Amino acid sequence: MNKKQIIIWLAALAIGVGLGFLHVPAIDTAMNFTATVYTRLFRLLAVPTIVLAVITTLASLGGGKELGKMFRTALTYTLLTTFSAAAVALGFYVLIRPGNLPVAVTAAEQATEVTAPSTSYADHILSVVPDNMLKPLLEGNVLALLLICFAVGIAISKMPESRPKEIIVNGLNGVQEILFTLIRWLIAILPLGIVAFAAQLIAEAGAGIMADSLGKYVAVIISGNLVQMFVVLPAFLLVCRLNPVKTFMGMSPAVLMALFTKSSAATLPVTMESAEQRIGVNKKVSRFVLPLCTTINMNGCAAFILCTSLFVMQNNGMSISWTTMLVWLLISVISAVGNAGVPMGCYFLTLSLMSGIGADIAVMGIILPIYTIIDMIETSENVWSDSCVCAITDKKMEKSVNSSEV
Repeated sequence: MNKKQIIIWLAALAIGVGLGFLHVPAIDTAMNFTATVYTRLFRLLAVPTIVLAVITTLASLGGGKELGKMFRTALTYTLLTTFSAAAVALGFYVLIRPGNLPVAVTAAEQATEVTAPSTSYADHILSVVPDNMLKPLLEGNVLALLLICFAVGIAISKMPESRPKEIIVNGLNGVQEILFTLIRWLIAILPLGIVAFAAQLIAEAGAGIMADSLGKYVAVIISGNLVQMFVVLPAFLLVCRLNPVKTFMGMSPAVLMALFTKSSAATLPVTMESAEQRIGVNKKVSRFVLPLCTTINMNGCAAFILCTSLFVMQNNGMSISWTTMLVWLLISVISAVGNAGVPMGCYFLTLSLMSGIGADIAVMGIILPIYTIIDMIETSENVWSDSCVCAITDKKMEKSVNSSEV
């Protein structure tokens, strides 16, 4: 069945690419509409999936040793993989050495309005602290939702064993199963979405123009992401005695979905379903670790922030010493943790950082037309990294979680 699914997905991908190359306006419109519908449906399920997954997991585990170990393991490997992604990207930046853009190009781009969000870091932190139970849910504020879910889940776990507690837990589990049924239905018709996403991508790529002067910069970003995906992350799995090929094939629906949706949050339902049904991750682990990683585990974002910041500073005539590189390596890792798993989140975060140091952000406007391709690869890397951290955490937690279920 898995081989059959892969063949169907590849066929859908080929059909979508073919339709995209036709450049027929009616077909492009239909594909854009279908892709938008799919993205909206997955986002519809993403937020309640996060809420119920975290609450039910914490309600069953409580605040004991299992939860502490699970959180520490997930956080440790999140930081390790994020740091390694930024370090790999920095290595490619030093190796490839992208040059400065022509002055005429950056001067022309200054006429284009590219503004950074006015929100300060203090405002960002305050936005995480909820003042309304429903507002974070309606706005899709994942970090605020996680705080609420942690509090509610642990509160339920601390309730004395009683009929009300049993009703609450059973009700939450029942609603969660409804969500996963809906997710399975969406996955069953995913080939139609793949056709639409692929056609949309080819049509957009055909309409864009990548300047030759950006070639080395793009090579740095893409090379770093691909090495992280297919060398570094599999190495983490091997060290933890997990089969990288088997894990990647099992998580391929989520990685593929992330490639097209450009949103790790929207892909979360597929990521959780794939982890549980295709590689056998314990539900208690997947439903706690994956929502957490979707929020804080941003390998591709760290690489983008680091390389793009160095590129912008270099084009502003700023000195790029080894000390500067190492400082921005740390800044990129810290900034990436907690960045929202939404399309273009890394782009606007980098824009804010560059504005904060007074750099001319005209270069960001030149990067913008090609960011779609970069964002797709980054999001796939993020979801694959989430999957690896989840699989590793499951391996580390195998004995303690199984014993708690007995």
